[in-house]
Amino acid sequence: MRLALAGADRAWQSAAVGIALVAAMPLLALAWAALPGSEGLWSHIAVHVLPRASLNTLLLLGGVGVLVVAIGTGSAWLVTAYEFPGRRLMAWALLLPLAVPTYIVAYVYLDLLHPLGPVHGVLRTLLGIDDPRGLRLPDVRSLAGCILLLGFVLYPYVYLSTRAMFMTQAAGLLEAARSLGVGRAALFHRVALPLARPAIAVGVVLALLEALNDIGASEFLGVQTLTVAVYTTWITRGDLAGAAQIALSMLAIVVALIVLERHARRRQRYAAQQRPRPMRPQRLRGFPAALALLLTLVPVTLGFALPALYLAWSALRRWGAAGGVSRQLLASLWNTLTVALLATVVTLLAGLVAAWAMRLAQARRRGRVEAVSLRAASLGYAVPGTVLALGLLTPLAWFDSGLAASLAVFGVPPRMWLMGSMAALVIAYTLRFLAISAGSAEAGLARIPASLDQAARSLGRTSGGMLRDVHLPLLRPSLAAGALLVFVDTMKELPATLMLRPIGFDTLATWLYADAARGAYEEGAIAALLIVLAGLLPVALLARTGQRFGGGVATR
Repeated sequence: MRLALAGADRAWQSAAVGIALVAAMPLLALAWAALPGSEGLWSHIAVHVLPRASLNTLLLLGGVGVLVVAIGTGSAWLVTAYEFPGRRLMAWALLLPLAVPTYIVAYVYLDLLHPLGPVHGVLRTLLGIDDPRGLRLPDVRSLAGCILLLGFVLYPYVYLSTRAMFMTQAAGLLEAARSLGVGRAALFHRVALPLARPAIAVGVVLALLEALNDIGASEFLGVQTLTVAVYTTWITRGDLAGAAQIALSMLAIVVALIVLERHARRRQRYAAQQRPRPMRPQRLRGFPAALALLLTLVPVTLGFALPALYLAWSALRRWGAAGGVSRQLLASLWNTLTVALLATVVTLLAGLVAAWAMRLAQARRRGRVEAVSLRAASLGYAVPGTVLALGLLTPLAWFDSGLAASLAVFGVPPRMWLMGSMAALVIAYTLRFLAISAGSAEAGLARIPASLDQAARSLGRTSGGMLRDVHLPLLRPSLAAGALLVFVDTMKELPATLMLRPIGFDTLATWLYADAARGAYEEGAIAALLIVLAGLLPVALLARTGQRFGGGVATR
C-alpha cells in the first residue's frame, strides 16, 4: 500500500514538474531566439529604438509609481481612518477602476479630448468660440497623459493591499501613539505608513507590472515603450531576434521590480496577537467631511465613472445608428467567450495539480521540488504578455513543424496545428494566468486541516481519490474565485492576443484595438463596454470580501 501511495505521489510530482517546465519554456526559447542577433536591423534598433523606448518606459514606470502610491495610499487611509458621508460606498467604489483595462481608458479619453470631441465642444460653446482651432487643451497624446491615465486606473492595486494592512493593524499601537500626543496627521506619517510599507510595495510592483505589460494605451497615446517596440519590431519589421533582445531588456526591468518588492519586505515581521482590534474611524463633519468625499470621488470618477458612462452613451448611439450589433462583433464576442472558457478550464486544472503536488509533499515533510515547480509555474504572471507571446513563437513553430512532418508520412497535408488555431492563445493565457489559479488552490488547501488527509489515508484513499472526495468539495469557493479572475483576465488580455491570434480571429480586445487604430472610436464602444461589464465581476467579489471588515466610529 505504501509503495502504491508513493507511486501516486510521484505521479503528481512529475505532473507539477512538467507544468513548471512548460511555464519556463517561453523564457528559455526567448533567450535562444536572441542569441543569433539581428543582422541588419539590430544596429538601427540599438541606436534609434532602444534608448528612447527604455527612457520612456522608465519615466512611465516612475511617474505611474508615484501617482499610484499617492492616490492608493491616501484614499486607503481616508476610508479607513475617517468616517464621512458616503464612506462605505467609496470604500468599494475605489476598486472600480480595476474593471477598466488601460487601453480602454486611453480609447475613451482620446475620443473625449479630441479637438472635435465633446469636451472641446462644450467648452467652445460656453466660451462663445466658433472656430475649433480657437481652443486648444493640453494634448493627451503624450508621456504625461499616459502617466496620468495609467495612474488613475492602476492605483487600486496599492489601495487594496494598503487598506487591508490599515484595517488589520492593531488599534492598540495607534492608540498608544495617540496617548503620547501624536496627532492624526502625524499618526499616518510616523506610525501607520511605516507599518504599511510592505503592502504598499506589493501594490506598487503589481501596478508597475501592469503598466509594463500595457501596449494599447501606450500606442494610442503615442508613447514608444519597450512593449510597443517589441510588438512593432516583430510584427512590422519581422525581426524576431531583435524583438527577443528588446524583450530580454524588459525582463531585466521585471526582475528589478521583484527584487525591489522583496527588499521593501525584507524586515517584515508579525507579532503574535490573537484577535487584533482594528482602528475605529474618526467622524468628520462639515468642510473636512466634504473634502474627504471629494478626494475619494476624483479617482473613481476619472478612472471608472467617466469612461464607463461615455462608453454606455457611445454604445447606445452606435446601437441606434447601426440598428443593432454587427455579425463581426458577435463573432468576436463568441471567440472571446470560447477561448476564455477553454483557457480558464486548462489554467484551473494546471494550477490545481501544482498546488496539490505541493500539499502531498508537505505531508511527507518534503517539498523542495514541488515548491520550486509551483513558483516556476507562477512566472508567467510577472512576464509581460508581449514577452510571453514572443517566447512562445519558437516552441509552437517547432511543434507544428514536427507534427506536420510526422503526419506527412500518412498523407496528411501540412498545417499550423497550434499557431493556426485557438490552441496558441489557450497556451499563452494558461501560462500568463497560472499564478492566479495556483494561488487560489494553494490558499484553499492551506485552510483544510492536515487531519483530514490522515483520516482519508487511513481509509485507503489514494492521492487522487482524496482530492476528488475530500478536498474538491471544500475547495469550491477558492477555485470558483480563481476561475472568475482567470476568465475575466483572459477576456481583457490584449498583447499576447495580438501576437498569437490566428488570421481572421478577433476577440473583443483586438476588435477594439483595430477600431481605435483606424480612428473609428464609435465602432469599438460596444466591445469596450462588454469588456468593462465583464471586469465588474471580480471587482464585486473583491468589494464583497472587503465589506467583511468593519469597526466602530470614534467621534473624537
